[in-house]
Amino acid sequence: MLPPMDYTGELLQVAAFVALIAITFALAAMVLARRYLTSKRTPIRGWARIVLALAAIGCLCFEYGRYVEPRWLETTHTRVTTSRLPAGHRGVRIVHLSDIHSDPKPLVEERLPTRIADLHPDLIVFTGDCANSEGGMPVFRQLFADLAKIAPTFVVRGNWDPRERQGIDIFAGLGVAELDGSSASIDVAGARVHVVGLAHQSPSRRMGEAISALPADGLAIVLNHTPYPDLVPPLLASRVDLMCAGHVHGGQVALPFYGAILTLSKFGKRFERGLYPTADGFGFPLYVSRGIGMEGGTALRVRFCSRPEIALIELVPPTSAN
Repeated sequence: MLPPMDYTGELLQVAAFVALIAITFALAAMVLARRYLTSKRTPIRGWARIVLALAAIGCLCFEYGRYVEPRWLETTHTRVTTSRLPAGHRGVRIVHLSDIHSDPKPLVEERLPTRIADLHPDLIVFTGDCANSEGGMPVFRQLFADLAKIAPTFVVRGNWDPRERQGIDIFAGLGVAELDGSSASIDVAGARVHVVGLAHQSPSRRMGEAISALPADGLAIVLNHTPYPDLVPPLLASRVDLMCAGHVHGGQVALPFYGAILTLSKFGKRFERGLYPTADGFGFPLYVSRGIGMEGGTALRVRFCSRPEIALIELVPPTSAN
């Protein structure tokens, strides 16, 4: 069980950001009121024009984040080298998905199977957070039933994933392999690929136990919902060829040149999106997906500077790096 995290610093940062927006709109309202709702119509000059321009930009950004970016899928392509693949091997193609957060009305789920099939993956991995509500479960389950027909599919649970929803196990009957302190193996063009996974609420020691139990040969791909490379014991770091995680959504709302405003990760902005070739010193590659959907509950359903992501990751021998 993961210990509770203190996100006070990030929440204060978000509060300051929201307060700045609120002040801007309040000033804009005051400018418009003085211009149009008083008997003496004050000309709009100087700082008042700047405030109105900022408020207008804010409105456009919100509409974009609400109606455009959440539907604007991006496929990213990343190559990671590993000496465990022999020279001349064609490589292993992995599609990494995370944080689907399905709602009762599909957003991009119906487009995903075709987009993913066109990438010709050898395996599909999902790092948790299925649906925002009971009503979103049929959408999620239909998606993964379709994905499992494309390639072997491996999944772990995230912090939004209970054991059951609507009275059934959320992964039951979908044809996917759920991992929780366990592993599964497949063959890809003569290379063995081992996939290890841990559910979000499971004891962290089970990750090390599962990696320790792997055969000495073959690739090792580790799945966990949160981008916490410290779940891999240091003595086992060299056994891991790739760790896949999500949870952060790339911030879901990010700022140009700054990135995520809120990560809800114990590492903060240290691991917020994309590839970290050595997991910032932990000793193995870590890929953090921006995810597909949006946080549920009372959170605003917007994405900004953090498009929903289908991540294609190729594990290749060193001679194929370029």
